[in-house]
Amino acid sequence: MSTADRDARHMRHALALGRRTMGQVAPNPAVGCVIVAPSGQVIGRGFTQASGRPHAETQALAMAGVSARGATAYVTLEPCAHHGKTPPCADALIKAGVARVVIAIGDPDPRTAGKGAATLRQAGIDVIEGVLAAEARRDHAGFFSRVQQGRPLVALKLAATLDGRIATATGESLWITGELARAHGHLLRASHDAILVGIGTALADNPSLDCRLPGMAAASPQRIVVDSRLRLALTSRLVTTAHTQPTIIIAGENAERPRLKAFLDSGVRVLLAPRDTSGNLDLGEALRTLGDEGFTRVLVEGGHRIAASLIRIKALDLVHWYRAGRLIGGDGLAALAGFGLKALTETPRLRLLGRRDLGEDVVESFAVSY
Repeated sequence: MSTADRDARHMRHALALGRRTMGQVAPNPAVGCVIVAPSGQVIGRGFTQASGRPHAETQALAMAGVSARGATAYVTLEPCAHHGKTPPCADALIKAGVARVVIAIGDPDPRTAGKGAATLRQAGIDVIEGVLAAEARRDHAGFFSRVQQGRPLVALKLAATLDGRIATATGESLWITGELARAHGHLLRASHDAILVGIGTALADNPSLDCRLPGMAAASPQRIVVDSRLRLALTSRLVTTAHTQPTIIIAGENAERPRLKAFLDSGVRVLLAPRDTSGNLDLGEALRTLGDEGFTRVLVEGGHRIAASLIRIKALDLVHWYRAGRLIGGDGLAALAGFGLKALTETPRLRLLGRRDLGEDVVESFAVSY
């Protein structure tokens, strides 16, 4: 096996490790690290822990112990070079005596960008960069979005019929997709920091928005409701469970103060956002507020108007489309409301990232470009 093939194999291992806590480490990236002895034996493995620390490198070095001297470390993101709540990982690798560090992709955080790799090289360590960079960029897309654009990665989950309907004319939508697709959707929830719905969905469905797979309740993300006028019922599941699974409401800046206090007293956080020129809640500013709050990955699950608004402001990054082999017809509720297109040249383009059969249903994931 060539050195390049070996590096790619161990980096795939590191990427798989990092995905274990994706959605649970914000505002940090979900990094994976593998340490390999000169003999080729894996002697250390680590991934960013659910609280965001310890970092992956720290975990892997602790497992490797003194055997890390002379070894190669594979890291999915450039080791940090700044002092935060933990010492720099670049310094930890140097202290451990590793001989070689293979990095998938550089860290965009200006506190580290290029400095981690430079620090390692200055210490005499052989540094290789760009191994499986495309895969790493995809895994760390939420972290990159928050650092570079000031907002989290925004993914839209749709469960629709082949003709793009999410409910019948009477509003019936449970269940369009089957059990396997719904279970996969709960796994998708677990890989995000938060689930966002519009107030229409919250009022119509009274959802819990948790992860209901065996043993995964703790991976349930925070819930976010876009509710400009604070119409959500104080008796709703989202409010009454806010002390155990955090709930955030994004309201307009002119929200009634007594109503706002009632939500705060119930354990709900309320973030205020301005209105745009049309008088609607400014979703762009709301997303930037979520970025300031440390969110890196937000899954939008409900509201065909919310989804259309995100497309209108070019803030939708991914689409996960669960398609059921059903037809509802033109009188059913469309998956997306209108978003003001006048020409085909204005349509967003969706690039297929992956496809999976789930019983009689299919899920396809797309990257969105504008």
